[in-house]
Amino acid sequence: MLRLTWVQPEDLLGHELRQARLDGREPSAVEARWRAAGGPDAPERAGASAHRPSRYLRLLAEDLLDELADLPSTLADDEPTDLAAIEAACPDWPAARSGTAPHPRALEAAWLGRAIGCLLGKPVEKLPLDGIRALARAAGDWPLTGYFTARGVPPELLEAHPWNRRSAATSLAENIDGMPEDDDLNYPLLNLLLLQRHGKHFGTDDVARLWLDELPPGRTFTAERVAHRNLLCGIEPPHTARHRNPFREWIGALIRADVHGWTNPGDPAAAAAQAHRDAVLTHTANGVYAAMFAAATIAAAATGTQDVHACLRTGRAVVPARSRLAAALDHAVRLAAHTRDFDDVVDELHAVHGPAHHWVHALPNTALIAAALTHADGDFSGSVCRAVSGGWDTDSNGATAGSIAGLLAGTPAALPERWRNPLKNRLATTVADFNGTGFDTLAHLTHREATRS
Repeated sequence: MLRLTWVQPEDLLGHELRQARLDGREPSAVEARWRAAGGPDAPERAGASAHRPSRYLRLLAEDLLDELADLPSTLADDEPTDLAAIEAACPDWPAARSGTAPHPRALEAAWLGRAIGCLLGKPVEKLPLDGIRALARAAGDWPLTGYFTARGVPPELLEAHPWNRRSAATSLAENIDGMPEDDDLNYPLLNLLLLQRHGKHFGTDDVARLWLDELPPGRTFTAERVAHRNLLCGIEPPHTARHRNPFREWIGALIRADVHGWTNPGDPAAAAAQAHRDAVLTHTANGVYAAMFAAATIAAAATGTQDVHACLRTGRAVVPARSRLAAALDHAVRLAAHTRDFDDVVDELHAVHGPAHHWVHALPNTALIAAALTHADGDFSGSVCRAVSGGWDTDSNGATAGSIAGLLAGTPAALPERWRNPLKNRLATTVADFNGTGFDTLAHLTHREATRS
């Protein structure tokens, strides 16, 4: 039996009930009807429940998804999705300016950093925090200093906390042979292709057409898979982000944001606006802000003149001041700046955000990225290891932290050989003609787009 993940209505309904509570809607009456009919919770970690429901339950889930979408939100005024309204909600919105494109070697370090952080997090994606810590300790590598390994790990521990099934064969230290395919690299490649075809003034419709042409549906997850389905059903952007899409505040838009920052050096406002046009295909509110935050932070880092703390402050400036993400970022940065042991930082972040949020939601993951970069003071190894060791969406968090810290490092030579040598200057992908491309080549292609008027 094929149970396609992230699209089954009966599973989406459980996620939408949680999302409704987060974004200021009151779903109790809808939830009562769902429970009375025997409706289940959404799977906590998998993308689909194990068993197909009755036809009645599936049709009910579709109806209730639409009812939930029509409920009013008490947070709507503080958390807009329209760009003009977002700017109005940001008192320190950065002024537009131009900057010199980073050297291709700095961009190569950023691409490498993204790949390294992703690769570090791949084997432990979906594992609980205690499992990540136990596996690293068993291998004699806690706090983390290198790629995960199964060497020395007792079989009973691996049975209790198995590596990510899709990733272990290519991302444990003993198995790495180049950068394996991952959506955290596919999306930057797609956005590089987007700029090559349409330039920096692309529209959201251009993103949609590109996805239909170049992005296999089986390589999408959560909000991106729902938006892909919506496009094929004739639903147009930006409604693709809202129609039966409970993942619209998850991390997917954030992992697409790097190229928008890399190609707008010194202009965080332009980077954020570019990320916004991309993000609204699939996300709303805090899901969009997370992408804008990442793009603006990277645009500041691309100048090579600011430290990580100044870059993070720039990113924070494009997040609406009264939004949930703004509060989460402020708390995370403050906590990381005043706490010596990063495990204590992580424990508090999990206590604050874990009970209410799915492990792929943008809010806790973006907060963790900001905390990791702050606590590591921008150091590359410290940044990626902290981001991954904090759990949740480990490969995505490692990728974004690695991109920012790699860019700040300024050159591939500044990244330790133990991280970059196993990648062999080669990545795998199903995107266009990029399979087997080197990170040096990607850097030159990105530099071309950063300097194109």
